[in-house]
Amino acid sequence: MHKPLRIAAVAAACAVAGAALYGAGAATAGQSTANSTHEPYNIGLLVKDIDTYYGTTPDAGGVYQASPTSPYAKDLASIDKAARKYIDKAARKAVRKGEKPAVVFDIDDTLLLSLDYEKRYNYTYNSASWAAYVNKADRPAVFGTPELVRYAQAHGVEVFYNSGLAEAQRSAAVENLKKVGADVDLDADHMFLKNAAAPPAYLGACATPGAWTCTTVQYKSGTRKHIEQDLGYEIIANFGDQYSDLDGGFADRTYKLPNPTYFVG
Repeated sequence: MHKPLRIAAVAAACAVAGAALYGAGAATAGQSTANSTHEPYNIGLLVKDIDTYYGTTPDAGGVYQASPTSPYAKDLASIDKAARKYIDKAARKAVRKGEKPAVVFDIDDTLLLSLDYEKRYNYTYNSASWAAYVNKADRPAVFGTPELVRYAQAHGVEVFYNSGLAEAQRSAAVENLKKVGADVDLDADHMFLKNAAAPPAYLGACATPGAWTCTTVQYKSGTRKHIEQDLGYEIIANFGDQYSDLDGGFADRTYKLPNPTYFVG
C-alpha cells in the first residue's frame, strides 16, 4: 500500500468534521484567523476529531484500538446491514440468471484496521515501517467485515480480495486474515496482490515485468475485469475504504467504508 497523500488527505477527509470550526474569520479559543488567509483546519484539532470518531484508546498492551461504540463502529454497522440485505437478494438473482456471483474486498482498512500504525507514526507513511507492521500479522479486524466475508460465502457467493499489498506480504496477509476470522478463499486464485516483478498479463497496458505504472484504479479495476471477463464471475459488490478501490467499473454495487486517516488516489 502506498500512501503519498496521507497528511493532506487527513485534512480533506475530515473537512466535514472541521466545518463548524473553519471559515472566514473562524477562531478557536485564543486563536484568530485572518479572513484573507483561508487558513486550513488545524491539524491538531483534526487528529482529536479522528480520535473521537474512532473512539481511539490504547489497550492493555499499548495497542491503539477503535471502540465498538464509536461513531466509526456505528457507520460500519449501517453499511454492514445494508450490504447483507443486498448480497442476499443479489446472490439469488444472479443464480436465477445462471451467473456466478462474487464479492471483492480490499484488505487494508477494509478488513484489517491500521489505526495503531497511524497513531504511532503520526499519520505519516514509511515503506520500511509499514512493511514491518504488516509482517507482524496482528492487526485487528475492521468491525463486521470478516463476518461479512463469511456471510457472503454462506450465501453461495465467491469471495475475492483485491489489495494494494505487495506480493511479498502475501503470507502475512493470509495469516492476519485467518486470525480475524476472514478465513475464506485465501488462496492465490482468490487473493490478488501487487506483483511488480511479474505482473499478470491482463494488466499489460500498464504493467510489464519490472515496469509497473498502473494507478490504483487501473490495477484494481483491471483485476475486477479479469475476475468477470476471464474467470466468469459477476461481481455483485465491491468493498473498499478508498474511492480508488471502487472506481473503474466491473461491479454491480460499491460500498465505501469510512477512513479519515489517509487517501490513496
